[in-house]
Amino acid sequence: MTQNETILKHLENEKGITPIDALTKYGCFRLSARVNELRKQGYYIETIYRTDPETKKTFAEYRLGSAD
Repeated sequence: MTQNETILKHLENEKGITPIDALTKYGCFRLSARVNELRKQGYYIETIYRTDPETKKTFAEYRLGSAD
C-alpha cells in the first residue's frame, strides 16, 4: 500500500491526521505533500491549524471533508 493510500484510509476511518500522527504511525515525513497529491486526485481535504497549548507551536491537522 502506498503512503497516499495509507493516508487516505486513515482519513476515511479517523477524525483527522497531523504530521506527528503520520510520522509515528506510517513513517511519512511529508504529510503535506501526500495531502497535496490526494487533493490533485480530487479528494476534498480540509486543513485546520492547531496550536499546542504547552509549546505554543502551530501545526496542521487534515480532515477528509465534502466539497458541499
